[in-house]
Amino acid sequence: MSPKVLVAGIGNVFLGDDGFGVETVRALSAHPLPDGVEVVDFGVRGVHLAYQLLDGYDTLVLVDATARGGAPGTLYLIEAEAGTDAGAAAGAGAGTQAAGPGEGPVLDGHHMSPDTVLALLGALCAGTGATPPRRTLVLGCEPACVEEGIGLSAPVAAAVPEAVRMALDLLDRPAPDEPAHPAVN
Repeated sequence: MSPKVLVAGIGNVFLGDDGFGVETVRALSAHPLPDGVEVVDFGVRGVHLAYQLLDGYDTLVLVDATARGGAPGTLYLIEAEAGTDAGAAAGAGAGTQAAGPGEGPVLDGHHMSPDTVLALLGALCAGTGATPPRRTLVLGCEPACVEEGIGLSAPVAAAVPEAVRMALDLLDRPAPDEPAHPAVN
């Protein structure tokens, strides 16, 4: 049986390049995908993403605008290490506010960064006995502009086809401790 993989496009299409994840998964959806792979546009529905992850995925690939200081349109592939904050690793953090000692992040349904989604998932798994994804990757793109406006900037729009190729390569390649599976063409 193929491992279950969720490729989740996240971001706000009304904030320019923050729509990178949404646009990339839209383009990725037009390609044939291996068995067990789901590609979903979550947009700003981070709570929905956290609940969907309770369905038992082996791997999560978050596709998002990721500010890390590179040139606009630069693509990043970041593997979150077990027990680390994937959103912080990705350079994300909007919408997360510190809570009091011993409390989780304050949730704002309109600003759910990857770290907030994964923190919510952790709480949901603890309460339900579900298991979070074994592997979490962030496929990110350096934004040029995340101000109000619809549409990607030229360098970020030009990065979408390469991001789709990177995602397809990831989906054809097994995780380091999994047997290889045939590529889907």
